Amino acid sequence: MKPTQNTSSKSTRRQFIRTTATAAAAVAATPLFKNTVYGQAPATGRVIGANDRITVGFIGVGGQGMNAHVRIMKSNASANNVALTSVCDVWTKRTGTAKDFIEKDNPGAKVTAHGDYRKLIEQKDIDAVVIATHDPIHADAIIAAVESGKHVYCEKPMTRYLDEALAVHDKVKATKKILQVGSQGCSAQAWHTAAKMINEGKIGQLVWAQGYYCRNNTKGEWNYPILEDFKADNADWEKWLGPVKKRIPFNPDHYFRWRKYYPYCAGLLGDLIPHRLLPLMLATGKPEFPSRVVCIGTKNVHTDKNTPDTPERDVPEHVQILVEFPSGVSLVLASSTVNARSPEFAIYGHHASLIIGNAGERIQILPEAPFADEIDPETFDGLKPVEDIGVHHKNWFDSIRANKQPNCGIDLAVRAQTVISLAEMSDRLKVACLFDEKTRKVTTADGKEVKPLTYGSTELS
Repeated sequence: MKPTQNTSSKSTRRQFIRTTATAAAAVAATPLFKNTVYGQAPATGRVIGANDRITVGFIGVGGQGMNAHVRIMKSNASANNVALTSVCDVWTKRTGTAKDFIEKDNPGAKVTAHGDYRKLIEQKDIDAVVIATHDPIHADAIIAAVESGKHVYCEKPMTRYLDEALAVHDKVKATKKILQVGSQGCSAQAWHTAAKMINEGKIGQLVWAQGYYCRNNTKGEWNYPILEDFKADNADWEKWLGPVKKRIPFNPDHYFRWRKYYPYCAGLLGDLIPHRLLPLMLATGKPEFPSRVVCIGTKNVHTDKNTPDTPERDVPEHVQILVEFPSGVSLVLASSTVNARSPEFAIYGHHASLIIGNAGERIQILPEAPFADEIDPETFDGLKPVEDIGVHHKNWFDSIRANKQPNCGIDLAVRAQTVISLAEMSDRLKVACLFDEKTRKVTTADGKEVKPLTYGSTELS
């Protein structure tokens, strides 16, 4: 028997949910959580006004750096009032290609090219940098950039390891620079609308959420072509290795397929999981550090055998993560390279559930039976913008000019990276990882401290 409801209250509640979900809020929404600024004096850097042109340099101009960032930013340069002024890569072919592309059909443009990102960061005429290198370079490049007074857009994952993530967090806070992490789903309106609904109690107390990013690559995910013109004499291999302790000789397979190998990447945890984890954490309305993380990775299909002359990957072909947060909310994530079937993204509350789909354009609200008199099942379509890298770029530029946190800023990013790093530890060390936000320590259930993985802490790192 359904509980008796006040008709007027019921209608008001339903109308309020409807109004909340269909509001055309700007994508540069009010931050969902506050910042804590540390005591260190901020780095120097130009104060950028609302009408000032932002000059941008690019660190890493390979596949993602060139196609997702250089090309898209050039096409939107006028609309965003930005100038692309410098590029950097350890492979001279890539810097040359990027420089020529930016300067083409761009009268007066003169782009500098570097083989060492520190030289780019030293340029005082650059306001902001995009980092799209492999993961081990992220932390050092972010810290060097914000210390020099530059704002940063960094591809996901924010860092390779947990100690780096915490160091980046502290430095970004101290310098007060704007960091955007490249999980562009965070700029899709649906996740912000979901967060607003959850914060206003529209689905009751939050219980759990689920997300997926699954593919099925019969030849092994990330077995990209190895280009024959990549040579030891036109690429700086030592600079590419960066902080990695295992100093292997020049290896084109590792360069082009680095996501397969632990020294450079956590595999699915570093590449695909962030695209689901960050938006789902944002949508909870109050992103938290995890209190417990368990992860299982498997590698039983062995798809690499279908690509000739390629070693088998270090990282799993399939991972599943279970995350507990201090509020009691739990999160389940799965990612695969050997089965592409993905259920819908869902956030479950005590009163109702939210189903988020269609690239972040649609939200469905499904009431639980005991609350069906209060909440109608409804679908809200046409939420804009959807997931889009250009929109995520714009949010970063707008945030720099307004001096506010972007959609995937440091507070969200460090919490998500903690989940990612603990998940890698859980899988590789075969333990459940407990995390204390105040002490920043990782322990097992019996209280034994676990030293976070970092460069050189295992034979593969």
